[in-house]
Amino acid sequence: MASTEYEQVGSLSVKSVFHRFVENELLPAAGLQSAPFWQGLETLVKRFTATNRELLLVRDVLQQKIDDWHGLHDGPAFDHDEYVAFLRHIGYLRDAGEPFTISTAGVDAEVAEIAGPQLVVPVSNARFALNAANARWGSLYDALYGTDVIPADDGREPGSSYNPTRGAAVIAYAADFLDRVIPLPDATHSQPGDAAYRAAESFVGTCEDGDRRCYLFRNNGLHIEIQVDPNHPIGRDAPGNVSDVVLESAVTTIQDCEDSVAAVDADDKVNVYRNWLGLMTGALEASFEKSGRTMTRKLNQDRHYTGPNGEAFTLPGRSLLLVRNVGHLMTTETVLDENGEDIFEGILDALVTSACAMANRRQDARLPNSRSHSIYIVKPKMHGPDEAALTNALFDGVEDVLGLERNTLKVGVMDEERRTTVNLPACIREVRERLVFINTGFLDRTGDEIHTSMQAGSVLPKETIKAQPWINAYEDWNVDVGIRCGLPGRAQIGKGMWPKPDEMKQMMDTKQAHPEAGANCAWVPSPTAATLHAMHYHFVDVRAVQEQLASRPLASLDDILTPPLGDPSALSAEQIQAELDNNAQGILGYVVRWVDQGVGCSKVPDIEDVGLMEDRATLRISSQHMANWLLHGVTTREQVTETFRRMAAVVDDQNANDPNYRRMSDDFDASVAFEAACDLVFKGCKQPNGYTEPLLHAHRQQLKALS
Repeated sequence: MASTEYEQVGSLSVKSVFHRFVENELLPAAGLQSAPFWQGLETLVKRFTATNRELLLVRDVLQQKIDDWHGLHDGPAFDHDEYVAFLRHIGYLRDAGEPFTISTAGVDAEVAEIAGPQLVVPVSNARFALNAANARWGSLYDALYGTDVIPADDGREPGSSYNPTRGAAVIAYAADFLDRVIPLPDATHSQPGDAAYRAAESFVGTCEDGDRRCYLFRNNGLHIEIQVDPNHPIGRDAPGNVSDVVLESAVTTIQDCEDSVAAVDADDKVNVYRNWLGLMTGALEASFEKSGRTMTRKLNQDRHYTGPNGEAFTLPGRSLLLVRNVGHLMTTETVLDENGEDIFEGILDALVTSACAMANRRQDARLPNSRSHSIYIVKPKMHGPDEAALTNALFDGVEDVLGLERNTLKVGVMDEERRTTVNLPACIREVRERLVFINTGFLDRTGDEIHTSMQAGSVLPKETIKAQPWINAYEDWNVDVGIRCGLPGRAQIGKGMWPKPDEMKQMMDTKQAHPEAGANCAWVPSPTAATLHAMHYHFVDVRAVQEQLASRPLASLDDILTPPLGDPSALSAEQIQAELDNNAQGILGYVVRWVDQGVGCSKVPDIEDVGLMEDRATLRISSQHMANWLLHGVTTREQVTETFRRMAAVVDDQNANDPNYRRMSDDFDASVAFEAACDLVFKGCKQPNGYTEPLLHAHRQQLKALS
C-alpha cells in the first residue's frame, strides 16, 4: 500500500516518505539547506508548469492537424511534397537555421574522447545498478567462456565445472584478438613475455602484487590489462602464464529513472532517488545469495599502475555515470502544487537527481564520478526544439536553486521522437552549451512514427519496417547532424540497444556496424556484453570514421518523412495472425511483470522463447502496431481479443517457474495486467503520442491499491 500522508511545505504538499528522504538523507549528503531547497522546488514548479502544459498541448494540436490532413488525402498514396509543405506550414518542420557547433565545456574524457560501450540499467534495482557501475572493467576470459561466442562443440561444452578444452579455446581467441589490436614486436600473444610486453608501442604501465603482475596497454583510447600469474589455476598452464585479459568495457553507464523502471508513486520514486544517491555517495550496497553464500556488492575502487617512467597513475574503477530523467509528459503525486495537482515528474527529477549528484563532490577523494564536476542528465522523449529549450531553461533554474555554475548540468538528447529527428539541428542549438549526447533508438522512434502517421494507412509488419529507407536515413541523419554540429571531441553520438543478452555471437557478428557508422557509444544489455562489444572499438577508430563521414552528403530528410505504410491485401491471413501473435505475446510478457511485480526492465522470452531485454520502448511499438492494424481493418477487435487470450496462456506457461507470478489465463476478468495489455491496444490511438506510461501507471496503481 502506497503512503498517503503529506507534509505542507510552503505552497507545496509533499508526500511524507519523500519529505523524510530529502530531509534525512539527501540534504545532509549534498550539503544543502532545507528552506532554500524547498523554496527552490516551489519556484521551479511555478515557473515551468504552465510552459510544460502548453508544450504538451502543442503535441496534441499538431497530431490532430496531421490526422485531419491524412483524413482529407488519398490514404497511403498521398503527395509527398504536399505533405512536407504542410508539415512546414503548421510548424511541425522547422528551419534548421545557420550552421553552428556546440560549445560544451568541462566534459569528462569518457564522454568527449573515448569511444566505447554504454550500459543502460534500472537504477531502482540496486544490484543491477552496482553491476553496471562496476562494469568499467571486465574479464574477456569470463565473457568468452560463458557465452556462445566460443562454440559448445568438439569437447568445448561449458559443463558444470571448468572444461580445459573450452578454456584453451578461450585463451587462443583472446590471444588472436590481442595480436590484432596490440601487436608485440618480434613476438605473438601466444608466446608472450615481459620484454615483449614492455616493447609494445601501446604499452603504458604495470602493476604488481607478489607473483601476480599486470601489463597495461591503450588502443583507440581504451585500456587492456593482461594479467600474468604463474600460481593462478588458469595462468599456470597458459602461454606466458596469462591468467586473464581484462578489457576497459562500459566506459559510461546510464542509470535510468525512466523507461526501465516502474515508479508510479512516492514510495517508488524514493527508492529510485535513494539508489542514485547511494551511487553518488559511494554507500550503496546490495546483498544476495550465490552458491549458498551471501555476497555483498559495492562500488569498485580505482585502479593503480606505474608508468614506464616509474611514475604512479590511477584509472577509474567505475563507469562514468549518467542519469536518465523522465520526459515532459508524466506527473507525480510525490509533490502537489498550490492547487493540489500532481507536479510534472520531470521537474522533480531534474532537481532531485542533480542534488544527489552534488553529494559525489563531497567525497571526491574516495569514489569520484565526474572528475570535471559535471552532472550528466539524459533527457528522453522531447518533441522538437521548443521542448529542448524548456529542458535548457529548467536546467538553468535547477543550477540557480542548487548554487551551481551555469552549464554544470550537461544534457543528453535522445533522438527517439519524429519531431526531434526532423528538427535535430534546431534541437541541438537550444542546448548547445550543455549538450553531451545524442542517440538513436529504433523502438521508441518507430512507435512515434506509427502514431504520428496513424491515420495515413496501415503500417508494414515490424520486421519489414526495419528494412524501409526511413530507418537507415534516420540513423545516418543523427550521425551526420551530430558531426556537423561539432559533437566529435565534445559529446557522444550513440546507437541503440542490443536486445538479446544470450545471443553474444550474433552481437559480435553484427554490432561492429555501430562504431563503423560513426557512433562513439552504443547500448548493451549487460556487463558481459559490454566487455565483448569493447572489442569492436579496438578494431574501429571511431574518430577516424567520423572524420571520413564529415564529407558525405547529409542523409535524406525526404526518406525520413516517408511513413512505413503497406498494402494489407498483400498479407495472407497466416501472416497477419503471426504478426498479431508476436505482438500480443510480447506485450503480455512485459506488461504482466510491470503491472503485477513492478519490474520495469527484464529479460522477457519472446514467442520463440528467445530472451529479449525489454522496456517500455518495446511495448510502445508493439501496442501501436496492433492499434494501427485494428484502426485500418487489417484485424478485428474479436481477433485481437482471441489472440491476447491465447497468448496469455503461452506467457503463463513461460513464467511457470516464477513463484511471484500471477497467472492471467485462469481468470481474465480478474487480471489487472491482462486488462492493461488489452487497453494498450484498444485505447492505443488515443494515447498521447502512443506512450504506454499513462495506462501502465494507472493499472499498476490500481493493483497496488488492492494489495
